[in-house]
Amino acid sequence: MHGDALLEFYKADDWFSSYAGKRVLVTGAGGFIPSHLTEALLLAGAHVTALVKYNGRGDIGNLRFMPAGLREALTVQLGDITDGPLMRRVCADQDMVFHLAALIGIPYSYIAPQHYVNTNVQGTLNVLEACRENGTPMVHTSTSETYGTALYTPIDEAHALQGQSPYSASKVGADMLAESYYRSFDLPVRILRPFNTFGPRQSARAFIPSVIHQLYANGKINVGSLAPKRDLSPVWDTVRGFLAIGASDAAIGKLINIGNGTTQTMRTVLDTILKLHGDDSVIVTENAPERVRPEKSEVVELLADTRKAERLLGWQPRLTLEDGLNACMDFYKSNAEDASRYRV
Repeated sequence: MHGDALLEFYKADDWFSSYAGKRVLVTGAGGFIPSHLTEALLLAGAHVTALVKYNGRGDIGNLRFMPAGLREALTVQLGDITDGPLMRRVCADQDMVFHLAALIGIPYSYIAPQHYVNTNVQGTLNVLEACRENGTPMVHTSTSETYGTALYTPIDEAHALQGQSPYSASKVGADMLAESYYRSFDLPVRILRPFNTFGPRQSARAFIPSVIHQLYANGKINVGSLAPKRDLSPVWDTVRGFLAIGASDAAIGKLINIGNGTTQTMRTVLDTILKLHGDDSVIVTENAPERVRPEKSEVVELLADTRKAERLLGWQPRLTLEDGLNACMDFYKSNAEDASRYRV
């Protein structure tokens, strides 16, 4: 979805217009979901500063996929959330901070757990301290991975938290810090907990872009377990969730799930992709070793209870799995070579 169709999609929500003229910082803006959120905020007329992790190439990540006219209106700040003094400077004079910067690859968290603590816990602390010093409202990004394998479904916000990977454990710690800054210092923090989000620009380390990229690259697909069930939302619905929670005073101090409210097995997702592709000659290798999580680390099922989002925010999902898959296939077919760069 792009151009006038994307603008009309977002304009259907009352909260979209509330960002016009606001000064907004998005951390991790070069990433998948943050780049789409940055685009939506620019479309809404916000003055957006995009914090992109410094690199020697000056690479702005997924922001390069935005229309040139929007990119010209964007202020890009290279840096890192682990730099506390920098965070205090970039959070100054902002009307809102959307904190999405994080290390998110679960397989890499088995290799480098300290890196995840440094970024996801200490980095979040730096953002919280900067917002506290500047009196800046903040939306903190959680993840459904903090729930682990469901003890019951659908999963509501009262569900127990389980650290089933170093990544999820680091995000539990970050979430608790965000909650504590509301309770201890009255910082206007809102916590959004998206379930599985997919769409154009997503890293090829994730299931859907990995399958599509392999499909277009060589017609052979290696996958891990196809039994897990996931609640999958096209990225534009997730972005609507961020915009909704950021605009809601009723959400201050609250943690709110965002999801589609239905589950699909990875087998169903794979079969749907193959059906949309229209080629029955594809070779699929299941349980490829490099694609399988450790047994006790695998999350079997995630299904969001989104009644709180509907009650407090007026948010409901509007897109289907097929809407998102068709957009993904169009994007990765056009950007197959580029997508292969993002596998971690």
